[in-house]
Amino acid sequence: MANKIKASHILVEKHSEAEKIYDQVTKHNFANLAKNFSTCPSRKKGGNLGEFGRGQMVKEFEKVAFDMKVGDISKPVKTKFGYHIIMRTK
Repeated sequence: MANKIKASHILVEKHSEAEKIYDQVTKHNFANLAKNFSTCPSRKKGGNLGEFGRGQMVKEFEKVAFDMKVGDISKPVKTKFGYHIIMRTK
């Protein structure tokens, strides 16, 4: 089990918006979608959150991210910050 992983994400306020973006992730570049739609400051880096360990992200985000395989893209995940679409990169 990985102690640290790398991931990118797209953060939006509404579930309906997250669903629309999720429908596009297989057709479009994830980083471009993050730059165009994400409300997180990581949007400038294409949603790249870099490397992080357990306990560094909110519980809901962490559980999904650590359960994913490299290259996987999650369905929208609700946290107190909004809705995240997560892509595990390492």
